[in-house]
Amino acid sequence: MAENVVAPMVGKIVDVHVKPGDKVSEDDPIVTMEAMKTEMPLVAPVSGVVKEVRVSAGQMVEADDVVAVIE
Repeated sequence: MAENVVAPMVGKIVDVHVKPGDKVSEDDPIVTMEAMKTEMPLVAPVSGVVKEVRVSAGQMVEADDVVAVIE
């Protein structure tokens, strides 16, 4: 079953740490985003393989936007 990594609030993607096909463990950083002048990692909710990365560095995201999908 696929799990989505979602942005918790409006912000800007600063760095993308994975690409499709990468294996990740629960709590591994997927992207770093900046919101309210603070950088925060968005981490994998589960262990698995990255199926999709839907953002790139410099991109603005809205709250609840899916940034990556893990299977």
